[in-house]
Amino acid sequence: MEIYLVGGAVRDQLLGLPVKEKDWVVIGETPESMVKQGFRPVGKDFPVFLHPQSREEYALARTERKTAPGYKGFTVHAAPDVSLDQDLIRRDLTINAMAMTPEGRLIDPYGGRPDLEKRIFRHISPAFAEDPVRILRVARFAARYRHLGFTLAEETRVLMQAMVTAGEVDHLVPERVWAELFKALNEKSPSAFFDTLKACTALDKIFPEISCLFGVPQPEKHHPEIDTGIHVMLCLDQAALLSPSPEVRFAALVHDLGKGVSPKENWPHHYDHETKGLAILEKMCARLRVPNAFKTLALQVMQYHTHCHRAFELRASTLTDMLSALGAFKPANKLTEFLLACEADAKGRTGFENAPYPQAGLLSGAAKAAAAVDTSAIVNGELKGQQIGEAIRRLRIKAVSEFIN
Repeated sequence: MEIYLVGGAVRDQLLGLPVKEKDWVVIGETPESMVKQGFRPVGKDFPVFLHPQSREEYALARTERKTAPGYKGFTVHAAPDVSLDQDLIRRDLTINAMAMTPEGRLIDPYGGRPDLEKRIFRHISPAFAEDPVRILRVARFAARYRHLGFTLAEETRVLMQAMVTAGEVDHLVPERVWAELFKALNEKSPSAFFDTLKACTALDKIFPEISCLFGVPQPEKHHPEIDTGIHVMLCLDQAALLSPSPEVRFAALVHDLGKGVSPKENWPHHYDHETKGLAILEKMCARLRVPNAFKTLALQVMQYHTHCHRAFELRASTLTDMLSALGAFKPANKLTEFLLACEADAKGRTGFENAPYPQAGLLSGAAKAAAAVDTSAIVNGELKGQQIGEAIRRLRIKAVSEFIN
């Protein structure tokens, strides 16, 4: 059997990065011959098999032909006469179109290695333009490898922009957009995902709520970077430094969506942006099928981040009510994640990257003090219904007041 290691495993091996999963391409075989040798078929749209021992994926060499718009409009041809070069040329970027023999000999028909050394994302052929998911994939690679100095080849950026103009991205389904965004949120430099989409004009089509923040000014006193879009990208990268949680990173990304609808006559001020953004965020989450855990935290951060920043100015009763609204008194709560997203917002400003954020300590301590209150006498007493809740609230306010004083 003629087999080659392909794709990301070759790329990451050459970069000296850990290889998470290995994909193999098989030349000169048929589905029947693979099954005979003990491989288990798993591919729905084209012939992919699991190795009987290693469980790694082995795909028959194949070619693809565009037959309809969007990323599913392809006819796949897999046959023993498909060569390795034919299989590799249908891939997206030169750095993903290298192969390696089991003995470690590199096969690089399309210049992947020189591009890897120059740290360039470059498309292999005009067929790149046939699949709109490739725009998202390139943006995600930017999020993964920006720290290594990778940049997008200008001819690839131009081609991606032409795909946007031709309406190819209009065929992207929400589940696929979310899947790529989720992966990008887990990468080292998630803001590079959005920078890449913006550079090829895809951001406005795929994430209009974020696109419209660019060019919206904020007061320079609090935001030396001025531009809201730039601020949000700084927040996202701060969130990536503070927490590995994609929920925290998503909340930092979307916390200021309300600033996108502030009337221009009020600029650079954004009155009530914390509440004006809630409906926008709800719609965005519905459109992209965002999981509830992401949406819940993002809504909380959007609504209460300004309260959090002003924690030292708030009355004990306001602090207690905010902590209650955040669910901070429940055993399973997301207060830590909420505070991390707020800290990312505070640090996502030019010159404030290393500023301390004591508000997190204050709110954490206040929540612990209020949660430790003994409510048994109230619960087991003679009070009924709302009176019980109000009595517990008063006890918690007293505990918070004693803590902050």
